[in-house]
Amino acid sequence: MTAPRAAGTGSSVVVDRCQVCDNPDLQSALFIGYLPPVNQMRPIGQRPHEQPAYPAEFLYCPRCELVQLGLIVDPAVLFPPEYPYTSGTTKILRENFAELYTDCRQILPLTPADLVVDVGSNDGTLLGNFKNGGHRVRGIEPTLMANVANERGIPTTMSFFGPEAAARARAEDGPATIVTATNVFAHIEHVHEIVDSILTMLKPDGMFISESHYLMSLLETVQYDTIYHEHLRYYSLHSLKFLLERHGLEVIHAKRIPTHGGSIRVYSARKGTRPVQPSVAAVLAEERSAGAWPDRLARFKRDVVQSKLGLHALLKDLKQKGARIFGIGAPSRASTLINYAGLDDGIVDCVLEVKDSYKVGKYMPGTLIPVVDEARLFEDQPEYALLLSWHIAEELAPKLTAKGFKGRFIVPLPTPRIL
Repeated sequence: MTAPRAAGTGSSVVVDRCQVCDNPDLQSALFIGYLPPVNQMRPIGQRPHEQPAYPAEFLYCPRCELVQLGLIVDPAVLFPPEYPYTSGTTKILRENFAELYTDCRQILPLTPADLVVDVGSNDGTLLGNFKNGGHRVRGIEPTLMANVANERGIPTTMSFFGPEAAARARAEDGPATIVTATNVFAHIEHVHEIVDSILTMLKPDGMFISESHYLMSLLETVQYDTIYHEHLRYYSLHSLKFLLERHGLEVIHAKRIPTHGGSIRVYSARKGTRPVQPSVAAVLAEERSAGAWPDRLARFKRDVVQSKLGLHALLKDLKQKGARIFGIGAPSRASTLINYAGLDDGIVDCVLEVKDSYKVGKYMPGTLIPVVDEARLFEDQPEYALLLSWHIAEELAPKLTAKGFKGRFIVPLPTPRIL
C-alpha cells in the first residue's frame, strides 16, 4: 500500500494507494499547505532555524470510503520521547474515559482477573478507571508519558505498538479481555498489521474499543484544524466497519462522543461472539442520509476557505483598532489553525496554557508565538482571547471569566465570531 520505510529515519512516504483497501484511485479533496509537526516546539529565545514541514492533503477512497492523509511521516518525528500531550489535563477527556469504563461494565461483565490493555496509553488516565475498579491493566506508550503513568501506578511499557509489542504483552500478562485505542487508532501506519497485533492480545471473546475523530463531525463543524500528520485516517463508521471486517471483527456498538470536537467510539468483537446492538445500524443510516461523501467533501473545501477568510477579516478589524489578542490553549489542532490561517506574533501576542503544561516556555510550531502561563491573561487583561481550543468553548469561556478575565472571546470555527 505504501513503500516501506525504516522507522526513525525521519523519512516520509507518499500515500498512492488506499491504506485500507489498496485502491490506487484516490481523489484529492483538500490541500491546506505544508505544516510543521504539531508537537515539535522550540524553546522561547531560540533563534529560528531549519524546521521540517510536510504537505497536508485530504484524500478520499471511493471503494472503502476512507478519508486519509496523503503523506505518512516517520512516527519518530511526530511522537518524540518528549511528546508534550497529556490526556489527564482535559476535563472532557477524563469524563469520557470514566464513561467508557461504565459502558464497558454494562456490555461486558468484568472480574478482577480480566486484563485491559490500552494502546497509546499516554499518562494512564483511561486505564486508571479500570485499575480503580479492581481490574488488571497494561499500557503501551512510546513517549516519556509512560514514565508518568508508571509513577501513578499504571503498569506501562514504553514502546511503539506493533507485532513485537503485542507479543510481549501477551507473553507477560496473558490474553486481554478488552483492548482500547483512543485517539490513536487513526494515527498508526500499517493499519492491517496493527489490527492483527490487537487480535494477538485479545481473548477469543474479547472486545476491541477504538475512539477516533469522526469524519461526520469534522465536516459538520468545518474542523480543518484536526488535519495534521499524526492523523493518518479520518474514519466514518462505514470505512471503519470495512477495515475491521477484513480481520474477522464485527462492529457490535457505536456511539458519537464529544471528545476532540466530535469523535466516534466503536466496540468490536470477533464475528458471532457478541450481539450487535441497534446503534450500529442507526449510525450507518445517519451517514447515508447525509449524502454522498464526494459532495460533502466538496462543500467542506468551500467552507474551509470561507472560514479562513472570515477569521482574517475579523482579526484585521480588531488589530486595526489596536486590540491585543491572546490565544487560549495550545492543543495540536491549534498548530494547524495558526499555520494554515497564517497567524504570527504580530496578530496573536502569545498563547496561554495551564501552568504545569509541558508546552509552556516553547514557541507554537512554525512561529515565534510564545506559549506562556495562563496567569498572563489575568495580569495583562488583553481585549480579546482567541479560543484555539474552540471545541470546548462552552467549558473554557465561563471558567476564564469566573477567574477574572474581563475581555471578550473569539471563536475561530466553524464561523469566526465574538462571544
